[in-house]
Amino acid sequence: MRVYLKTLGCRLNEAELEGWARDFRARGFELSSEAEGADLLVVNTCAVTEEAVRKSRKLLRRTQRDNPAARLVVSGCYASLDPDQANGLGVDLVISNAEKDRLVEIAARELDLPTMPASATEPGEYSLLARNRQRAFIKVQDGCRYRCSYCIVTLARGEERSRPVSEVVEEVNCVHAAGIQEVVLAGVHLGGYGSDRESSLYELVEAVLERTSIPRVRLGSLEPWDLPEGFWSLFDNPRLMPHLHLPMQSGADSVLRRMSRRCRSGEFLTLMEQARSAVPEINVTTDIIVGFPGETEEEWQQTLAFAEAAGFGDIHIFAFSPRSGTKAAEAANPVPREVKRRRAEELHRLATRLRRRARERLLRQRVTVLTEGNPEELDSGLRWSGYTPDYQRIAFEGPAGLENSLVRLEVTGVGEERLEGRLVPGC
Repeated sequence: MRVYLKTLGCRLNEAELEGWARDFRARGFELSSEAEGADLLVVNTCAVTEEAVRKSRKLLRRTQRDNPAARLVVSGCYASLDPDQANGLGVDLVISNAEKDRLVEIAARELDLPTMPASATEPGEYSLLARNRQRAFIKVQDGCRYRCSYCIVTLARGEERSRPVSEVVEEVNCVHAAGIQEVVLAGVHLGGYGSDRESSLYELVEAVLERTSIPRVRLGSLEPWDLPEGFWSLFDNPRLMPHLHLPMQSGADSVLRRMSRRCRSGEFLTLMEQARSAVPEINVTTDIIVGFPGETEEEWQQTLAFAEAAGFGDIHIFAFSPRSGTKAAEAANPVPREVKRRRAEELHRLATRLRRRARERLLRQRVTVLTEGNPEELDSGLRWSGYTPDYQRIAFEGPAGLENSLVRLEVTGVGEERLEGRLVPGC
């Protein structure tokens, strides 16, 4: 059987999709790059915003339209929050988030899917490289104990659940054996890893660094109040990449209280000082929500000043959108759309300036880059791209055959979209 996999939403959804791909291949299924040629369609949905719900429904309808004869399995946050509505779209099977780690097993049983052990992949085989992907997302944790007032994901994902350290280590070794050079450890509440296992994120990262030899390890999004004791010492190992995404959401303490966030602006700036003292090359990025209900001009100016003081390497900007089922959706004093637009433009200009400053720090330095696929063809050769250890995109010219290679570059220029570099001779 041929299986088509599709996801919307976060990196965790992507990590889950990659896990399903391995499980399907282990049972002898063939992965299809197009819905039209598949016997089974599997969609991982999102529900973080009302727009994400609309996109999830649209994707399900389009997938069915492209291949009405195929069986359709749906999982993810939209399907978990509203399984009756998902079922009403004519799907064959809805699998909740609580059971999605067993999706392949459940789908095979409930839909009576044939297994073909003779055509199953060997344990070391992996599908990412065939899809021009050099980085694997490894799901290590699910669920969240906190209840931020704007977030529906905690309801959709349920209680915190951590995978055993040994299981994560085994998966990292598996993808490395298949040629993957970089992994990202991901979770809904990554900093809460081990809360249900008498373990911690520190112990997990330490084990991955000690018990695997994969060249590059990254961490997914981390709540800034959740960094474990001794965290910065982990970066003494150069295989742990010096980039953290710490979503702050606002720089005004009064807004953070209304969001039910557990970190205040002053605490975060102290954290940034500790980070840069311990890991001078670290690049910290963040999320900011613009126009949270009741956000005054004074609070907005506090956020701009905070972002400037923090010196973020990049800012992901989100205009507040009420999500039904959350406390914030019922909050008074919504910010007018034109005000949100103006503030988003202001923050975008600041983010552009901070991003350029972060890139300029690398000018004339030498960095190791993991080269990605699909190079651009030039008259003089090929133009490759990849990411520096601190997650700055960089492009360079080079010969054929560099895909999925760790190469040494000198940073020669700073562009609007990325760095420019050249190969260091002899490296």
